Amino acid sequence: MGISYNEKTRIFKLDTPNTSYCFGVEDSFGYLLHHYYGRRLAADGVGYLTRTGEYPFTPDRNGREKLSFLNAAPFEYPMGGMGDFREHCLEIRTREGYNTLEAGFRDYEIRRGKRPLAGLPATFGTEADCASLTVRLTDDVVGLTVELEYTVFEDLDAITRSARICNQGKGTVWLTKALSACLDEEDRDFSMLSLHGAWARERGIQYRKLGYGRQGVFSERGVSSHQDQPFLGLTTPGITQTQGEVYGFHLVYSGNFEAQTEVSQFNMTRTLLGINPYNFCWELKPGEAFQTPEVVMVYSCAGLGSMTRTYHDLYRRHLIRGPWRDRKRPVLINNWEATHFDFDLEKLLDIAREAAKAGIEMLVMDDGWFGNRFDDNRALGDWFVNEEKLPGGLDRLARELNGLGLKFGLWIEPEMVSPDSDLFRSHPDWAIQTPGREPGRCRNQYVLDLTRAEVLEYVWQRIRSILSSANIEYVKWDMNRQLSDLGSLGLPPRRQGELYHRYVLAVYELQERLVRTFPNLLLENCSGGGGRFDPGMLYYSPQIWCSDNTDAVERLKIQEGTALLYPLSTIGAHVSDCPNHYMGRTVPFETRGHVALAGTFGYELDVTGISGEDRAQIPGQVAMYHRYNDLVREGDYYRLASCRENGAYDCWQINAKDGSQALVTYVQVMSRVNFPSRRVRLEGLEPGKTYRVEQTGQTYGGDVLMYAGLPVEPLSGDFRSRQYTLIRI
Repeated sequence: MGISYNEKTRIFKLDTPNTSYCFGVEDSFGYLLHHYYGRRLAADGVGYLTRTGEYPFTPDRNGREKLSFLNAAPFEYPMGGMGDFREHCLEIRTREGYNTLEAGFRDYEIRRGKRPLAGLPATFGTEADCASLTVRLTDDVVGLTVELEYTVFEDLDAITRSARICNQGKGTVWLTKALSACLDEEDRDFSMLSLHGAWARERGIQYRKLGYGRQGVFSERGVSSHQDQPFLGLTTPGITQTQGEVYGFHLVYSGNFEAQTEVSQFNMTRTLLGINPYNFCWELKPGEAFQTPEVVMVYSCAGLGSMTRTYHDLYRRHLIRGPWRDRKRPVLINNWEATHFDFDLEKLLDIAREAAKAGIEMLVMDDGWFGNRFDDNRALGDWFVNEEKLPGGLDRLARELNGLGLKFGLWIEPEMVSPDSDLFRSHPDWAIQTPGREPGRCRNQYVLDLTRAEVLEYVWQRIRSILSSANIEYVKWDMNRQLSDLGSLGLPPRRQGELYHRYVLAVYELQERLVRTFPNLLLENCSGGGGRFDPGMLYYSPQIWCSDNTDAVERLKIQEGTALLYPLSTIGAHVSDCPNHYMGRTVPFETRGHVALAGTFGYELDVTGISGEDRAQIPGQVAMYHRYNDLVREGDYYRLASCRENGAYDCWQINAKDGSQALVTYVQVMSRVNFPSRRVRLEGLEPGKTYRVEQTGQTYGGDVLMYAGLPVEPLSGDFRSRQYTLIRI
């Protein structure tokens, strides 16, 4: 495993345990062409795959058909303006207004370990667990150098890629498009896999058969968005959890993105990911460099499940940071669905007392604790405690909760400002806006221009002051609107096209300050639910609120799509009250607990107002969480059945890394009559071992459970669930 370069064939070969990625240098100019990505190869004899020995040949051999070569060659990092009429990774404009760019191979560097990306979240590794490659391409006419960065991880089938564009010329260059990675390969009747949705129904799994032309997913909202995940997969026909090939591409970024595949007239597919070029124009002066975000590529020839487990392991080991990554997180109760804005100190303490009796470990105070915040039409930005609601402030509440044995957590939305707020009245220019136009409102709020140093510093000082005022051990960081009316009074006219990206960098800077200043803080990101659920945010927070829709049945689909890429430990999931606030559906309390266990687990309800029967189940659910959390947080996830596909039932399995136990969760979404019981075929067990099902006492061979199936007892009624614990004996 690792990285090599064959000086004779001029081919780079990147090996993971089960995959190989090959590209090489062609022609005397030094075109960098892609050769192969797929199952592990023993050697690099793949140069013939570029077909440069066929018409139209390389420009060295056939100068009269250079454009035909450029428009068909499988480029590793395609650039615009010279005759490749497909999508490009990099496009520029010079001071003279020209846009041509053609960079050839200059040199390379192979090393152990992995360098961080300046100002951006990215995977990390040590010299012991990964190797990296930098390939430099230069355009001497423009004076631009492109550094392509690759990392392979020793024990994971993942490869990361990014690009750094350096201006080594004498004149300013404007980047009008700067994507992170490209993969050119032959089309094999691929379908495109994406995660699509909207508020309260995020990350629904979608397949689309590729056709000629350009197709993909994107965001122009300033955030990665509820609507599309910064992910694209290419799947071969008949893909399932256990068979078929899939190429996964995931962008570690929290702003506007583009993930696109183009099928050319020659039946080649070109897949590109990176920052969306919409309203993007970056001024690059001599001596300056621009760093693109990272793309995580995963190839699997053993179905979607193998891809999923690779992403899970990579993100758990090499993206999530901090002390909470590998620790059991406290069972919390959030007061939002219990009280909305209508609460005071006594109401919170009433909830806290009942919660403590039931074994809950933290109370999180949501929106409404600051300024004149009695509804969502005012006071964002006025981050000062409302002592009419909370006499004695946050410190008194924290001490009261700590005295009950509970930790204290706090909701905050620091990126926003209400038009009706003291902050906006004092600094109306601090909101993102186009001069001469009133900014559009969303949730009756504006976005603060964090790209301005004075605004970022003010927000940071308020955050630091709040968190220093009391024993606050958890923060839920919310962001409830998109960016629009793009304009910054802190940027000159020629640099307004940098605002979208600079905003994301500012958010990253704030969160980096937060986790460094308060290293033991448990941070949960949120954006109107799952509107900024992306790998970039995981670099700062080990968990993200999955969706504002807490209905357990809807969560089956939302959490299935989320878990396709993200570890269960990152999925913010709570047991909420019924009828559900959004769906009006009533689901058994037991089922709500089983679904929330496939996430961070907590409560979103008024524990003083629910039925005694439901309240009596909380201690058992808390005990269930404590028993299984290490397994859920660290184990291998298998998707066994999908109610999204079959309309009837859902089932997933989590196996301990050492194979000692497994947990199977089965949810009967719709009941049926006059049918025999179901059998669910398990995965990942040892065929020659015996397993005891704790709930029934029955023993089965691992081969029997995988090839014949686990019998599931008949359940009466809709939305019923069961758990089965398998112990290897």
